Amino acid sequence: MKSILSGLQRIGGALMLPIAVLPIAGLLLRLGQPDLLNLPSMAAAGEAIFANLGLLFAIGVAVGLARENHGAAGLASVVGYLVTTKGAEVLMAVPPDAVASVGVAASGAAHDLAVAAYKAHELAKLSVPAGILSGLIAGVLYNRYSGIRLPSYLAFFGGRRFVPIASGFAGLILAAGFGLEWQSLEQGMDALSRTVLNAGAWGMFAYGVLNRILIVTGLHHIINNIAWFLLGDYQGTTGDLKRFFAGDPTAGAFMAGFFPVMMFGLPAACLAMYHTARPERRRAVAGLLVSIALTSILTGVTEPIEFTFMFLAPALYAVHALLTGCAFVIMNWLHVRLGFGFSAGLFDYILNFNKATHPLLLIPVGALYFLLYYSLFRLVIVRFDLKTPGREPPGSEFPAGAPGLQAAGTAASAVALTESPASPAAGYLRALGGPPNITSLSACTTRLRLVVSDPAAVDVEALKRTGARGVVRPSANSVQVVLGPEADRIATEIRELLHGAPAVSVTPQDSLLVAPATRDGFPSAPVPPDGLVGRMAALLGGRANIKSVEVTDSRLRVHVAQATAVDVPALRSLGLRGVAVAEPDRIHLILGPGAAQTGLALRQQLA
Repeated sequence: MKSILSGLQRIGGALMLPIAVLPIAGLLLRLGQPDLLNLPSMAAAGEAIFANLGLLFAIGVAVGLARENHGAAGLASVVGYLVTTKGAEVLMAVPPDAVASVGVAASGAAHDLAVAAYKAHELAKLSVPAGILSGLIAGVLYNRYSGIRLPSYLAFFGGRRFVPIASGFAGLILAAGFGLEWQSLEQGMDALSRTVLNAGAWGMFAYGVLNRILIVTGLHHIINNIAWFLLGDYQGTTGDLKRFFAGDPTAGAFMAGFFPVMMFGLPAACLAMYHTARPERRRAVAGLLVSIALTSILTGVTEPIEFTFMFLAPALYAVHALLTGCAFVIMNWLHVRLGFGFSAGLFDYILNFNKATHPLLLIPVGALYFLLYYSLFRLVIVRFDLKTPGREPPGSEFPAGAPGLQAAGTAASAVALTESPASPAAGYLRALGGPPNITSLSACTTRLRLVVSDPAAVDVEALKRTGARGVVRPSANSVQVVLGPEADRIATEIRELLHGAPAVSVTPQDSLLVAPATRDGFPSAPVPPDGLVGRMAALLGGRANIKSVEVTDSRLRVHVAQATAVDVPALRSLGLRGVAVAEPDRIHLILGPGAAQTGLALRQQLA
């Protein structure tokens, strides 16, 4: 069950990467409309993004799912998607009545054009599911086969080059499924749409509640993608979000309910937290609360607010989820239809005002939600003495992260991490247990998603002192750190620290890699000392136990047949910067800048 949940969380995070392109698509499409700038070329540019969402989902999901977000997975997904869609197009059988309007006496060219138009129309409905499946397959294939070794006469096609080939063959299977069973797939999507849309108020309520509850684990992205990109059909365009921008007057029901909560309700909760803070602490917490409130009002990003009370008062968060469901019911009952390209914030509200239905009704509903949230949060915070920002006991306030501390680990793996005032990335890395503890790192809109070797090495209080809004542990080795909109930037800076941090306090005899003499004034790449690679291979269980070796910028990812044959303590004694057991059969050897040379030597040893 935990492995299934972990897999769904990775998929949910991967789905956020293609969704990140929607703001520019919506912006271009709206600004180009006659009621705004009246620039047809700009509108066409935005429409092009919406028309190719399937391809964007394929690339985004694959890159988001692949280890280190490697672009080779994105290339493989494009191959799989093109094979799937073009193969399905050939296999699709067009019903005779679909092109009957062309006439029996029509020329062959006219008939072929009608058939091609029909196939393009039907495939457009399935493009997003095809893209998501192609991306998932490419990501999984990359993680499984990017380090594969083939016989010497096929060696050119080994490693990462094998992944697009495998993805192409997988695309043939998808092409057969979509091409031969496209009517069944469309009927299934139609049945799902009718079931949800006919559920009326209960359906709206359930969607709103589930969206907020699942945000704890990050799985809300999955149900959002179903609602925004699959439900309903308007002239061949599916999904509440896509239909809204295509001009469907009934679209927007699965977006409108977010606006009262994000623009009015949660900012009111911030005001309640400010007013209930200790008087001497109000000025200190004002900057934080104003910042996260404005983020919610302007952009609709709410996780920084929600994680301030999610674990302090789970019952209060449950009420917040119920109120979100009620907002969907109220907006649907008033026939309010609002849409967004990114989220339910003021920017999207103003931009899409002229496309919305009854948009001014948001003001009275929002005012009601502002009063409701403010009163409820102030009452509960005071009544139950919740330690929201500004109400911590004296002396327990979180200070700024102290710079210059050293990462956790042995002397051989110690990394001096200095923290820039402009970025707390080094502080987060220290609190996460240092470089040896990080097995994988990715980011979605507001949080870091990590897999760590030792969960006990993660210092939650230090993460909060550095600026984290909350920490979630979905499974034993999974950690999610809620930061806000800067999560992706922090993740990038942490990756730079992981790839470029130099080792210190390492004596030559303990160091894994030794830099040879320079040549022509330029230092050569570090090389492993004689005999060390052989000892490393032996401690990994020998040639028979090593299935593949993948090289990254600073580490080797070794896939082994039997984890019990690997002597991890002995590997650590070799002077590596770190040894991480990502999965029972996946061993990460953290080496630093010389990883490529050591990986090559190890592969030659195994050949």
